[in-house]
Amino acid sequence: MFNRFWKPGGLAIAGVALTAVLAMKAPDPGVVAAGAASTAKAAPVSAVAPVAAASSYAPVVDEVMPAVVTIRVEKKAQMIPADNQLPDEMLRRFFGPGVQIPRQPRGIERGVGSGVIVTHDGYILTNNHVVDGASEVRVELPDKRTFSAKVVGTDAPTDLAVVKVDAADLPTLAIGDSDAVRVGDVVLAIGNPLNIGETVTSGIISAKGRQTNLGGDGYENFLQTDAAINHGNSGGALVNTAGQLIGINSQIMSPSDGNIGIGFAIPSNMAKNVMDQLIKNGTVRRGMLGVKVQAVTPDMATAMSLSSSKGAVVSDVDEGSPAARAGLQQGDVITQFNGKAVIDSNQLRNMVASTQPGTKVSLEVLRHGKTENVEATLGELKGTNAPRGTSSSDDSGNGKYGMSVQPLTPDIAQQLQLPNSTKGVVVANVDPEGVAAESGLAEGDVIEKVNGQSVTTVDQLKSALDNNNGKPSLLVVNKKGSDVFITLRAR
Repeated sequence: MFNRFWKPGGLAIAGVALTAVLAMKAPDPGVVAAGAASTAKAAPVSAVAPVAAASSYAPVVDEVMPAVVTIRVEKKAQMIPADNQLPDEMLRRFFGPGVQIPRQPRGIERGVGSGVIVTHDGYILTNNHVVDGASEVRVELPDKRTFSAKVVGTDAPTDLAVVKVDAADLPTLAIGDSDAVRVGDVVLAIGNPLNIGETVTSGIISAKGRQTNLGGDGYENFLQTDAAINHGNSGGALVNTAGQLIGINSQIMSPSDGNIGIGFAIPSNMAKNVMDQLIKNGTVRRGMLGVKVQAVTPDMATAMSLSSSKGAVVSDVDEGSPAARAGLQQGDVITQFNGKAVIDSNQLRNMVASTQPGTKVSLEVLRHGKTENVEATLGELKGTNAPRGTSSSDDSGNGKYGMSVQPLTPDIAQQLQLPNSTKGVVVANVDPEGVAAESGLAEGDVIEKVNGQSVTTVDQLKSALDNNNGKPSLLVVNKKGSDVFITLRAR
């Protein structure tokens, strides 16, 4: 789930190349420019009153610390080849594909994370990656009591899990409203970093709505904080100064495997929704609309004559889906979901997923410059579709768009494992330094439409691109079986 630069805050790795940002001090508004006359009056300046820093967060820590626990796990390690054993492929070459390859156990792997007690009878929120694959889970309270725990349920897409200990009258942490959190709010991160013991760090909310697994199967809406988070903090609490749980610490970002002031927590509202379902059903049910959506880029907004880049553009509608039955169309820009403004495609995806299947929802969409209201009844998400098709081409070419194309024949469609009904022009070659590559086009992509018009020949494609008066062209592109929007502008 994480590439080598992103790490869960507790049991795995983190790191990414960073760009330093220098903070520049603004000039004093009361200082008059050197060349100004001495009689000049400074313009009135409105300023936000400074917020007094708390002299101590000890009262908050005293209240919340008892409910943040250490989670210790044991996992059976994977079997590895015996000492001095030949590689698997060589053994199979000599003895056949059915050979039984000997293995020896690596032993037991142990890990440490954190968790938050949310009910007096022992339900504890933590991260999925803390307990994933664990054969034994033990929970240690700050008062040194230790309990054997059972994993109630896990949810990999949100990296959340619930474990249960057999106890009563446990201290708990009140769950706050993460939607009410503002950038700049003071927060405290609590957990057991690096297995050194219960630790509190302070900082602020640096950003909201962050994604770290772009394009993946996860549901992300992270709170970003500069409160120090390190390995072992995973599953621990991010609390506000009122002592409310507003996030479950999950990931860090670092090139050095340690804290650099960029950490991520799962918002409490998302965590509570998942937790309630795991406790009740042991699994999570998610709503499904049946559309593929993507962010509206500035070029896309220009090509579609939109007033802003907000919203989520529908690039494809699944046949027979709730979206298809409701009349949603390719090119619709969804701007509201159940009365709430849609900022981007990730937010819409999260809102749909957090709504129970069978729920009737209202959508506001922009279609050909006009606002339409659509109602749909959500289905249930069963899983992600496996990508279909592979790219194949040996043509070469260039041109001002940095690509060569050819008609999509039945033979090529079969090579790409596309339905016979697919029509368009296939990208045969892409110049890695050309605008087509910069726009996201790749060999094997099938260009189906340009600015709403179907194209099936090279001449049709060239004419449509060249006759757009310098504006970016909006392409509907079939990528391995799924339609997406791509903008293309000639240099």
